[in-house]
Formats: sequence, C-alpha cells, structure tokens
Amino acid sequence: MNPAELIDQAVHAAERAHAPYSGYRVGAALLCEDGTVVLGCNVENASYGLTNCAERTAVFSAVAAGLTRFSAIAIAASGSELPYPCGACRQVLSEFCGADFPVYVATAAGYDSLTLGELLPHSFGAADG
Repeated sequence: MNPAELIDQAVHAAERAHAPYSGYRVGAALLCEDGTVVLGCNVENASYGLTNCAERTAVFSAVAAGLTRFSAIAIAASGSELPYPCGACRQVLSEFCGADFPVYVATAAGYDSLTLGELLPHSFGAADG
C-alpha cells in the first residue's frame, strides 16, 4: 500500500474522532504485515488525562485483534500543523516496530515521511531497563 492510500484511510478515521473539547480530530491507519489496515482515532474525555490518541487506539485495537507485526502508520489531523505523534505514542510504537518503521503525518495541505527512529532516537525498551 502506498503512502497516499494509507493517509486517505487515516483521514477517514479522523472523521470518527470524539473530540468535543479540543475540536482537533486525528486519525491513524496502521498497516499490518499481512496487509490488514487497523484504524484508530483520538477519543477525548472530560478528564483530559483519560484521552487516548489515534495512534495508540490503532495499536491497541490491532493487538486486541491478534496483530502485532506492523509495516507503516499514517496519521492525519484536521489542523494546519502536521500531527507528529506524542511521546507516549512514539514509545508504544517502539514496543512493536523498529527504528526504520515508516511514519507518515498529514494534513489537507500535505504530508511528511519519516521513520520511528527519527522520531524517537533513544527509545526505552525492556532490554534497556
């Protein structure tokens, strides 16, 4: 699947976001090694600390479905700034993905392509602690 197709799925996932407080809708499309695409969206809560990001929603949904080998992720947002993953999402992705894992971040204006290693150069892992 090419980046544009994966980004398109992330855009559709963002339409499902529950963002009544911020109005910032984010969607993620996680491409699994078997070709399955698992979608996630941000789910806000009145208690902001309980909000879940689109990327983690996609990863947790994939794991719940028995999928743990991933090929790429696209993240799309409603705002004008590119939606780079937060630190928690970067760390969760590093649990399952290597430094060369492709990450595409997009808005309606365009997208950026980088790797997880560029986003999280010194990840914490089980072997580290």
